[in-house]
Amino acid sequence: MHRSPQATDDPLSRSPSPSAVIHYSANSSQTVSVQDLEKAEDIEKADGPAASYIVPVLPAGQKNAKTTPTSPWIRFRLWFNPYRILFTVAFVLNIVGITVASAGRWQYAERHSAGIALGNLATAVACRSEFCLRYLVYWPIVRVFQKWSPLWWRIFLTSLLQHVGGIHSGCAASGIAWFIYSVVRTFRLHALEHTPKVVLAWAVIALVVATIVMVAATPWIRHHHHNFFEYHHRLAGWASIVFIWIFVCTSDNYDAATGTFHIDARRTVGAQEFWYTLFVTLLVVGPWLTVRKVPVEITTPSPRVAVVKFHKGVQQGLLGRVSRSALGEYHGFGIISEGAKSGAHYMIAGVQGDWTRQLVADPPKHLYTREMKFAGLPYLAHLFRRGICICTGSGIGAVLSTCVQLDNWFLIWIGSDMEKTFGPVLFDMIDRNIPKDRYILFDTKEHGRRPDTMQMLRDIYDSFQAEVIIITSNPRGNAELMQGCKENGMHSFGPLWDS
Repeated sequence: MHRSPQATDDPLSRSPSPSAVIHYSANSSQTVSVQDLEKAEDIEKADGPAASYIVPVLPAGQKNAKTTPTSPWIRFRLWFNPYRILFTVAFVLNIVGITVASAGRWQYAERHSAGIALGNLATAVACRSEFCLRYLVYWPIVRVFQKWSPLWWRIFLTSLLQHVGGIHSGCAASGIAWFIYSVVRTFRLHALEHTPKVVLAWAVIALVVATIVMVAATPWIRHHHHNFFEYHHRLAGWASIVFIWIFVCTSDNYDAATGTFHIDARRTVGAQEFWYTLFVTLLVVGPWLTVRKVPVEITTPSPRVAVVKFHKGVQQGLLGRVSRSALGEYHGFGIISEGAKSGAHYMIAGVQGDWTRQLVADPPKHLYTREMKFAGLPYLAHLFRRGICICTGSGIGAVLSTCVQLDNWFLIWIGSDMEKTFGPVLFDMIDRNIPKDRYILFDTKEHGRRPDTMQMLRDIYDSFQAEVIIITSNPRGNAELMQGCKENGMHSFGPLWDS
């Protein structure tokens, strides 16, 4: 590929598309027009690939090209995202139901409030189940709607699936609310219905432990006390399932007419509470049956990163969880692989806390992982005809497989001292699998300045004819890019705190 004189010594200057080559100076802020694209196509038809894309950069020391604040409306739309919308809808509908039941206008809910509580909890667990999401939701939707359906519909589906955590948290909070209503009603009517004290006790115990599970998952605790969240959300969750089983079995086998317990398997199995509890138990236990201790090779090209190599290839779009012990804290990472038939896959662990710091300081020979991998946002890349993955630093771990395995995705990777930080493995994979006109690597330390990221995205979005952008950066970078994409009418998706 011919390079312009300005890009002769710059290995990061690439043509954004084999069909639309565009010239930009280092400080260009010009918007690509249809006429420019047509001229570029005419040049290529006459002379072949004739120019390189020059990455627009900011003045030294400047971090952002944006000079005007984002409008309050756009900030609100990004804040009140589908996650919060789904949470609000799920929670409000359930609160309305509790209000109607409390007023004596919903007899079914009065009699089966515990069943409704468990139904909400079953829905919450299903929305976080590796098996349910990957095989019953993501896979069918991708198979049915990929590429051919209207873009607005594919954007809607992607947004819905990415934010399904809103249903998880909304139904979990609603389940606790229904459980409180059920316990209060049981205590209020225990004399009339001759409810034994043992049933009341187990109801309270199950409620308290389930509430601990919910409180441990609140955003503030997850952010500031992640280890507390890890252990209490998991261990208290397991304990709550045991206590709920005891509560369901004792309450369903108590005969109010005789005032005695009578084991009746037919009656127990016929109760909806039994099936909800069984469903939750299977969803929780299932992934743990796939835990395996596997050999790993860990290299630490820098004190900030550990590159973990596993055997076997993996299809793009999947993420994995790893731990040093079978029941210890599990951490999720994006999976990098050249394909399901390749001999290896990798995880990039950037140092962010005690666990990853120890991974760099004391690399183990084995790690525990779940063979049941879960589908992430990049899995939905199949829905789109063309797209862009833009990432910074270790965010490459979530999107590199997408650009390696799918030839309709463009990669933009921005970082500091990148090859020294991440080692040669990723760069070798990029060179072998992605054509040079389908990626941009920008090293801020090498160039001594930052790229004009939004200008670059606008250029590539237009010339590559992209339909969507996937962003993986730090929280501030995600917010800036999401706001910029929204302002420029580009469809984009970024990571969530509860993703």
